[in-house]
This record gives sequence, structure tokens and C-alpha cells, in this order.
Amino acid sequence: MINIDVFSEEKAWSKKLKNKELFFKNICKAFPKKYKFSNKKVTFSLLLSNNKNIQKLNKSFRKKNKSTDILSFPFNKKNKISKNTYLGDIIISYNYINKPRSQNVSSFKEKTLKIFIHGFVHLLGFDHKRNKDYYKMLKEENFIYKSVKSKTD
Repeated sequence: MINIDVFSEEKAWSKKLKNKELFFKNICKAFPKKYKFSNKKVTFSLLLSNNKNIQKLNKSFRKKNKSTDILSFPFNKKNKISKNTYLGDIIISYNYINKPRSQNVSSFKEKTLKIFIHGFVHLLGFDHKRNKDYYKMLKEENFIYKSVKSKTD
């Protein structure tokens, strides 16, 4: 079972997601069976942030002095999912997701879903540094995305 702790330091998220915790918990519930981790306790945290704060984190931890859409910090490089596993932390920037500002709530939620899945897959140890890895990661993201869409539409 996945347990996600959702934190928000950017008030604007509430304009687009009325119940942020429920939104992300429902996504996790719709994950494919292999990522539901039955009979296990898998936890990670999600921080809903903004460009200013994500830039600080990106500079501190990745030595890149710029904002980005998402940061993922896996707790372990190769996650072996045991009975009780902490996967790590995901931080998403509201400013990146909310472009263009004229987009409707449905588009905002769709972009949030896709970037959230991207961050989750990073926590599982996937990356996109090499082309070969990029395609593996993309395949896994699409697999999760299709599962979520089929159960939430």
C-alpha cells in the first residue's frame, strides 16, 4: 500500500486543486497492480511548491541555479521495496504546471498527473540520463499513466 504525505507551501495550488491530498491519493490508488505494493507499507512525501523555492532546492542539491518543473529525491539509489519502505521526496512547482495561466482546471490536473508520475518513477530508480534509460522510463510512465486514466476517467 502506498502512503503519500502531501505538503503545500504555495497557496495558489488550492485554486486549481480543491482537495490536494485526495487528488494525489486517488492517483496512487489507480496505479497498476505492480505499483500498489500490496502487503507492504511504501511511503513518500510530496511538496507542492513554486519556482522560487524549487530554484533554491535545485541550486543546493543539484548545483543548478534555475527553477524546474519537478525535483525527485530518491531515498535510496536502488530501491528494494521491503515491508516498510520510504521512497523519498517529490517537489513540484506550481508556476511550471500553471503555464499558460489561461489553461482550464482540467488541463492543469492533466499536467500535474503526468509530472507527478514522472517524479514517482524517479523515486523508483528510473532516470533519463542516457537515451536507453529515457525510453525505459518513458515506457514505465506511460504504463502507469494509462492505468490511472482508465480508472479515473
